[in-house]
Amino acid sequence: MLIAWGVSTLFFIVVELITYGITSIWFALGSLAALLVTLIGAPVWLQIAVFVVVSVATLFLTRPLVKKYVNGRTQPTNFDRLIGMKALVGEEISNLAGTGTVSVDGKVWSAKSEDGTVIPEKTLIEITAISGAHLTVKPSDN
Repeated sequence: MLIAWGVSTLFFIVVELITYGITSIWFALGSLAALLVTLIGAPVWLQIAVFVVVSVATLFLTRPLVKKYVNGRTQPTNFDRLIGMKALVGEEISNLAGTGTVSVDGKVWSAKSEDGTVIPEKTLIEITAISGAHLTVKPSDN
């Protein structure tokens, strides 16, 4: 088992090094812990238990930090400022028919309804999301 834990530790470290983002460091730490208990003569069931416990514990303890500081660095674009803006419907929005436009900042965007309802022309809407070249909208409360 000493060789198996050593190989798995190296494998998870290599996977970590060749992937974008943090993906397998938890399993590398679990394998390393199992390797250490193997060196002191622990039985196989205990080695596996240590691997699972250390991997799961490090995953749950560090995952929120990893998401916040490593994978959470998205760059907002100029289009993100459109979310929350209000505009008028230029062409009736119907998800079923695949029609609908909204004019925002002098540009015409294809639009779809957030909840699937038909939104008539000249209705005041609020932009809730952007997906590709489509705005997702809902009727405005104001």
